[in-house]
Amino acid sequence: MTEIQAPHPDAPANRLVIGLAQVNCTVGDIAGNVARIRAARAEAAGFGADLLMFSELFISGYPPEDLVLKPAFLEACRAACEEIAAETADGGPALLVGLPWGKDKDCYNAYALLDHGKIEAVRFKVDLPNYGVFDEKRVFKPGLMPGPIVFKGVRVGIPICEDIWGPDPVECIAETGGEILLVPNGSPYWRSKTDERLSIAVARVVESGLPLIYLNQIGGQDELVFDGASFALNGNSSLALQLPAFAPMVAKTVWERKSKGFVCVEGPKCKIEEGDEADYAACVLGLRDYVNKNGFPGVVMGLSGGIDSAICAAIAVDALGPARVHCIMLPYRFTSNESLADAEGCARALGVRYDILPIAPAVDGFEKVLAPIFKGTTPGVTEENIQSRARGTVLMSVSNKFGSMLVTTGNKSEMSVGYATIYGDMNGGFNPIKDLYKMEVFRLAELRNRWRPEGALGPDGEVIGRNIIVKPPSAELRENQRDQDSLPPYDALDAILEGLVEKEMRVADVAALGYDLETVKKIERLLYLAEYKRRQSAPGVKVTKKNFGRDRRYPIVNRFRDSGAVVAGSRDRDPGEESLSTAEE
Repeated sequence: MTEIQAPHPDAPANRLVIGLAQVNCTVGDIAGNVARIRAARAEAAGFGADLLMFSELFISGYPPEDLVLKPAFLEACRAACEEIAAETADGGPALLVGLPWGKDKDCYNAYALLDHGKIEAVRFKVDLPNYGVFDEKRVFKPGLMPGPIVFKGVRVGIPICEDIWGPDPVECIAETGGEILLVPNGSPYWRSKTDERLSIAVARVVESGLPLIYLNQIGGQDELVFDGASFALNGNSSLALQLPAFAPMVAKTVWERKSKGFVCVEGPKCKIEEGDEADYAACVLGLRDYVNKNGFPGVVMGLSGGIDSAICAAIAVDALGPARVHCIMLPYRFTSNESLADAEGCARALGVRYDILPIAPAVDGFEKVLAPIFKGTTPGVTEENIQSRARGTVLMSVSNKFGSMLVTTGNKSEMSVGYATIYGDMNGGFNPIKDLYKMEVFRLAELRNRWRPEGALGPDGEVIGRNIIVKPPSAELRENQRDQDSLPPYDALDAILEGLVEKEMRVADVAALGYDLETVKKIERLLYLAEYKRRQSAPGVKVTKKNFGRDRRYPIVNRFRDSGAVVAGSRDRDPGEESLSTAEE
């Protein structure tokens, strides 16, 4: 398939007003996305834009995944593109929009210039990412090296997202007369991603000498959060403008031709969240969009008096407002008065509906049903997990009855080592802290008590009681239970897990950082055993570079264990020693 080329006007423009539509689209909502294009175009027309650009695959939403394999989907996207192209005959801003282009096995990730009532030019993405959360080679065909298109006499290069992560596409644009780079992106958030993007963009600007606009998608899509944070660089690599993170904006930017090429003379410079603030904002946006885009009226969740449920309640209120959050305390005889008071205090601080539903009748009923089978056995983890499963059943019933989505609240540390009950506290539709280790949860709780993100719908001030943060974590499934009874301290556990999960380090190398070798081996064993649980867990916001889900694909049936030796040795345990059920807590 050949690329559509733009006509060559006679007089090159010396000034361009380029609108940047950092707008939240929804995968598959083609009509809704077209409406968003129209609204943004009207706003851009109001400030005199010549051209308005949108993020990658905006018409379809990104990532569309296997929707691209459906002919009806491709046809609907193309029809929508032609419909809005016809509207550009009104003399308003021209548009740059993304869509899947083609059919069957000849489908491309495309970016189209719409002007003068028609599709004037199309370019196709060359470098298709196929790592981590990306799987574009599954559904798209790579395009040809992209020469520039011509708009108002200006030779505009439009490399698409991954096309700037290597030098070749930009080099091709520069060598064929490109004057400015307009880069549409669907770049999901993970910690420190903004620095990585900026570094890549600077490298392309230094190599080409061309100014660059980096327009990124905003919004949540399943486990991915797109943070926006769009920016632009002048040809000397100086920061020309910065759009906000985690918030939509249609921005006016003005570019003028100077002696050394186009320079940005007008554009916003917003402060963006970084570090823990960015992680918290990502969790809020991810939960908000998952709930709203799926049409849930609100959420329900268990509020135990512990740190994990408290931070999830705060995130939910910041995302949706207190009126759409329903918290339920589900006490049993091991639930402390301290936990009851802490949960009630958190609910009051957040302003949510709060109910107490004791689970003793349900637990007693299950134990009675199981008594003939369990007769003569010693009570243990199985009986403890009946409590968790009773809670899960109650919460799912409330969700089912009233339509609110159940928020599940397990952190990454617990999910790593299997300290969660399948069909119990793992029940739920979405988990905003799924990719946060326990110590990070503590940090975000401290953060939220002194800071509220821009646009949050929750109250200012302390919303998570001090006692929730300082008391030793416990599932309270038996008398005097503490998490540290069977796990290392969380600061050590999280560091070990970061080595094993994020960095894929050898057991011996993790131990060499100062941790007991047998402890590291135990954690690795639990990590592998819990894979079957993670496969059945709810989706949740991705904030690290390697989350449990699309980033990390391990087999459930897996006999490999790192012996802990510097050089791999022989098997260090009987293969019949363990089973999947041993990870149940």
